Amino acid sequence: MLLKLLRSKLHHAVVTQTDVSYHGSITIDSNLLRASGLLPNEAVIVADCENGNRFETYVIEGEPGSGTIGINGAAALLSAVGHRVIVMSFVTLTREEAERHRSRVVICDARNRAVETIEHGSALKSEIRSPNPRIKSE
Repeated sequence: MLLKLLRSKLHHAVVTQTDVSYHGSITIDSNLLRASGLLPNEAVIVADCENGNRFETYVIEGEPGSGTIGINGAAALLSAVGHRVIVMSFVTLTREEAERHRSRVVICDARNRAVETIEHGSALKSEIRSPNPRIKSE
């Protein structure tokens, strides 16, 4: 069985530009790509925190230090300059791989700089310390 888990997340990045005429994607400052581990052409889900819209697109590398978060193509109609967005990528892993997996969350400030990076493990803390007493193994 394979599990779909969070791989990388930009939290509360601020949209700096929209371009409905562009052929699609989200342009992200390459400093944020490095901080989060996101890659050019990687599929992402974008959630707009101001209106609740969600859409899937792919990453384009923006200029380092520019603070660019640009929503392009038809998705530009689903967001607006100044809106806070969450950008998420996912990975598919086996249960064994998931137990070692750590997702990376980058908290952005109002100028789209990484102000905090948090890594989350995917194993339950209770399973790391001791097995679940409610599950009996035979």
